[in-house]
Formats: sequence, C-alpha cells, structure tokens
Amino acid sequence: MAGKKQFDVDIALDAAMVQFWRAGHADTSLDDLSRTTGLNRSSIYSSFGDKDSLFLRCLDRYAARYGNLYDQALSGASEEPLQAVRAFFEVTLRRIADPDVPDGCLIAQTAMAAPVLSPAIAARAKEALGFQHARLRTALNAARLAEDDADDFAVHLTAVNQSLAVMSRTRASQEQLRTVIDISVNALSHALPARS
Repeated sequence: MAGKKQFDVDIALDAAMVQFWRAGHADTSLDDLSRTTGLNRSSIYSSFGDKDSLFLRCLDRYAARYGNLYDQALSGASEEPLQAVRAFFEVTLRRIADPDVPDGCLIAQTAMAAPVLSPAIAARAKEALGFQHARLRTALNAARLAEDDADDFAVHLTAVNQSLAVMSRTRASQEQLRTVIDISVNALSHALPARS
C-alpha cells in the first residue's frame, strides 16, 4: 500500500537510541543510523526528520523508559525512604549491568557534550536532569525531609546517579558503585526524621 511505513517505528527508534548512546551524537553519522536501523537516508528523513530531530526523539524515549522505572522505585518513599532511594539506584545498576545496552547514560553523555550540541538538544538534556531532580525531591518531601534538605539531597542524589553512569564507562566495579551509593544513603539516613 502506497505511503504505508514498511518498518516498525519502535524498533527503529530503539536501534537509533542505542547507536547514539554508544557513540554519542557527534560521532554518529547518518550512515551509522542507516546501518543500525536498516533504513535508508530518505526513510530516516521522511520518518524522523534530520539527525537532531531523531536524536531528540531518542533522548525522550530513553528518559521516559528509565524515568518510569525510577518513578516506580521511588513510589514507596513515604513509607520506606531509604529502601526507595536504594531501589532508585538499583534501576541504574541494572541498566549498567545489562549486556544489551551500552555503558553509561544517554542523558549524562548528552549533558557533558552540551556545549557542542544544538541549543534544543542541550536544553532537552538539562530538562531530563531536572526531571530526575524533581522526582527525587518529591520522594524526599514525601519522606518528610525538610524542604531545603529535600532539595539539597535531590541535587546530590541526581549527581551521584549520573556519576555512576560515568564511572561505568571507565569499568568501575559493581562493588565500587555500591560503595558510592552506600555513602549517599548513609548520609541521607542521618538527615531523615526519626520514624515513630
């Protein structure tokens, strides 16, 4: 049938997302995207727009996929805040250990490359980090942490989470990554109000 797409958009987006995640925006060419998605250049342009437009869709897909997992992990923060924060970090550790995806974090990589990316992409990476900060702050507020402390710890835990992804790219061990998490959770435990 004329005009009907002859490929699965979700599969193509996942393939493009992994390519961008593995190599970064700057080092991913249209030929790379064509090879990994199985689409020719004209199909990529007609279906997704230019490289930046495709990258933004991949970044949004990544943020939604892992954001939903982070939200689920933090959902019990009002009852068990330390367990919820550990579950939040477990999402990252599972992603790092997953052999089917590249090391690191697409959002962290994009944020680090922001000075050489388009303003739209840099803004989207900043927005994604802002969402992570906001979800942590909301969870810590639910745990009855004082407003200023909740915001400070949300900033800290967001930074720790991104550092885990960066450290994974240098082949840091799970033990090293868990030590970083333990120190942060221990600090948080001292700031939380006593449970009655």
